[in-house]
Amino acid sequence: MPEVLALACGALIAGGLCAFLAGLTGVVPRRGSKRRRSHRERRRRLGTAATGRVALAVAGGVLGTALTGWPVVTILVPAVVLLLPGLLATPVNRDLLLLEALDRWVRLLVATLSTGVSIPDAIRATRRQVPALLADPVAALVARLDDRWPIRQSLLATADDLASPDADAVLAALVLAAERGGTGAVETLQSLADSIGDRLRAGREIEAEQAKPRIVVRQVTVLTLVILGGAIILGRDFFAPYGTWYGQIILASLLAAYLGSLVWLRRLTAPRVRERILQ
Repeated sequence: MPEVLALACGALIAGGLCAFLAGLTGVVPRRGSKRRRSHRERRRRLGTAATGRVALAVAGGVLGTALTGWPVVTILVPAVVLLLPGLLATPVNRDLLLLEALDRWVRLLVATLSTGVSIPDAIRATRRQVPALLADPVAALVARLDDRWPIRQSLLATADDLASPDADAVLAALVLAAERGGTGAVETLQSLADSIGDRLRAGREIEAEQAKPRIVVRQVTVLTLVILGGAIILGRDFFAPYGTWYGQIILASLLAAYLGSLVWLRRLTAPRVRERILQ
């Protein structure tokens, strides 16, 4: 018992030191724009959170080894703490988020072009109304237009910035409409907006179906960890074979196989990479 208490105290001290160092490494933002300060603050918070997770994982590994007497737990607990949240979390579907942003921007352009303005002026008018995901690319597009770039080169450069086939379709339509002097731009963009809306609804349905197996796996994983943790603590004799050197190898192999299956599941539910239209 004294050895267990000493190891637990050591783990807590190590975690406290990591948290203290994370606080010292925080950078005080200098004067600048609000966007730069928010990005810097966000990076500092993410770094502090990551350091805290590492400290918690290491402390949990040391404490788990002290309670079970299994050296492999020193590695297994940090692996579970650091890898499982990312593997079980819902992945960010950038294509769907970008499609939502493009849908709103195209509809804004349709409403603005209906007043009789040109395509460059419509882009300038919608600059402050676009979703956050398109704020920087559209701002760069407006800057190119203000620097007297040709409309075609400006739109193609924005397509390269976004690097998405969905964005390519929108920007290619704007290029063609601009080269025709804006003739038929409203009708073309309205048809494109309807098509994007249909694809957006289909994408949301697919994402909802893909989320179902992830939810089931998440629930099973949490339940399994809770039951195994309680069984290892309360039923030490049943798990005694894992205390041998070959039992440690089997335990590590089983956990690695489970983590590998989670990686495989995540890859199966990831959206496929599509080729761009504009190269």
